[in-house]
Amino acid sequence: MYSVTEGFAPFRQYQTWYRICGDLHNGQTPLVVAHGGPGCTHDYVDAFRDIAGSGRAVIHYDQLGNGRSTHLPGADPAFWQVALFLDELDNLLDHLAIKDNYALLGQSWGGMLTAEHAVRRPAGLKAAIIANSPASMELWLQAAARLRAGLPGEVQACLSAHEAAGTLDSEEYRQATQVFYQRHVCRLAPWPEEVKRTFTAMDEDPTVYHAMNGPTEFHVIGTMKSWSIIPRLNRIQVPTLLISGRYDEAAPEVVQPFMDHIADAEWVIFEHSSHMPHVEERAACMAAINGFLSRRLAS
Repeated sequence: MYSVTEGFAPFRQYQTWYRICGDLHNGQTPLVVAHGGPGCTHDYVDAFRDIAGSGRAVIHYDQLGNGRSTHLPGADPAFWQVALFLDELDNLLDHLAIKDNYALLGQSWGGMLTAEHAVRRPAGLKAAIIANSPASMELWLQAAARLRAGLPGEVQACLSAHEAAGTLDSEEYRQATQVFYQRHVCRLAPWPEEVKRTFTAMDEDPTVYHAMNGPTEFHVIGTMKSWSIIPRLNRIQVPTLLISGRYDEAAPEVVQPFMDHIADAEWVIFEHSSHMPHVEERAACMAAINGFLSRRLAS
C-alpha cells in the first residue's frame, strides 16, 4: 500500500486543496492529475490513484472555486480565466517542490489545461496525458451537435424547447440532458459514487462551470466558447498520451488535432467507454497509463 497525505497550498489569498498518494521523493517522476469541468472536483477522477500502486506518487487537487479549495460564488465571471488555473497549477508544483520533475494528466477540461501548460515548455514537465479533451471548442460543439442529433426525437425537442425558453433549471430539461450524459459522458449504470459526488458538487456550486462552459456539456455559452489551442500544439515537445472513448463526447475529430500537431504523441481509444474510460474501463485505462509512463519516463 501507499501513504496518503492531504494539505492546502496557499494561492494568492486563497487555498488549493491537494492529496498525495505515495512518496513524492522516491525517485519516480510523480503524476499530477487535473480534473475537468471547468468546475468539477477531483472525486470523479479519483480512480487515477490506482497509478500509485506502481510506486509512482499521484497528486490530485481541487481547482480554485471547486471541491475542498476556496469557493468564490460571488466572483465576476471574467475572473475565471485559463491563466488563473495555469498560475494555480504552477503554484502547486512550487508548493510541493516537484516543478523540476513531474508528469501531468488532465481529463476533459483538465486536458485542455494540460495542453496550455505544455505549450509553455516548462523544463520540469517530462510527459503529458491528455484524456478525453478537445483541441478546440468549435470542434467540440460540432461533435456535440452531431451526437445530440442522434438522440431520440422527443429528447431533442425537449432540449431545444427549454433552451429557447431559458428554462434550463427545469426537471424535464435535466432528465433530457441525462440521456445525452448516459450515452456520451459515462455509460455505466448506475454511475459510480465518485462520479455522482462530482455532479452533486457542481449542482451545489456551478459558479466556475457556468462562467467558463455553460449550463450543459452541449450548450456551451461561457468564456471558453471560442477557445482553441490548435495553432500552438506544435510547441509541445514532451511524450504525450491521448486517451478517448469510442462513444466519447470528445469524438475522434475533436482529439485528432492533438495527434496531428504534437510530434511525439500516441493515442488509445477505449472501445467500451465514453468520456470516462478511467471508470468505464478502469483496469485497461490504468494499464495503458502505467505502460506509457514506464516506457517514456527515465524514472
